[in-house]
Amino acid sequence: MDTLITEFDRALRTVFASATSARPHPDAAVDEAELSAEEKRHAAGLMRVNHCGEVCAQALYQGQALTARDPAAREALREAAHEEVEHLAWTERRIAELGGRTSLLNPLWYAGSLAIGVTAGLIGDRWNLGFLAETERQVGDHLQSHLGSLPEADAKSRAVVEQMHADETAHAEVAVKLGAAELPLPVKLAMRAMSKVMTGASYRI
Repeated sequence: MDTLITEFDRALRTVFASATSARPHPDAAVDEAELSAEEKRHAAGLMRVNHCGEVCAQALYQGQALTARDPAAREALREAAHEEVEHLAWTERRIAELGGRTSLLNPLWYAGSLAIGVTAGLIGDRWNLGFLAETERQVGDHLQSHLGSLPEADAKSRAVVEQMHADETAHAEVAVKLGAAELPLPVKLAMRAMSKVMTGASYRI
């Protein structure tokens, strides 16, 4: 019962409360640039997608850690989730600075991602870690594409995305070292398809 209460509290804080970061925000020393209204709207939309992705990551790792059998795998998932909280804080503040808001669909994405995470954990630790590694690879690709799409002058958003990309890459490497299984191609393609739906909706809503 205590575990259920703790996990429910974590879910509420992820979706509805403002996150905090133990590390300095990556853009803390970067000056705000002069951006047009359209550039701000676009940058806020991209950062809203990134924030939504971190909400989903929290739910995935929460579900995976709940059902992981190997203590090392469970610890890796919890460490990744801890850094994702910092990503939530970074993206949330940047969205506000750009005059935007977080996605209204976050509760829906959280619930779906939690169910996927629990399922991945139940399949077995190697596949659980494989899902973590592939998730981080796809998020890394996604963040890399945002670096090419953000307004050139928006150095603050770029600083945030670059540090997030470095963290996600490190998470994938840890999962591989712990014995992550390579996911079948159809699973990878399904993950990419779901990601496109989420990013397309979150950019607008």
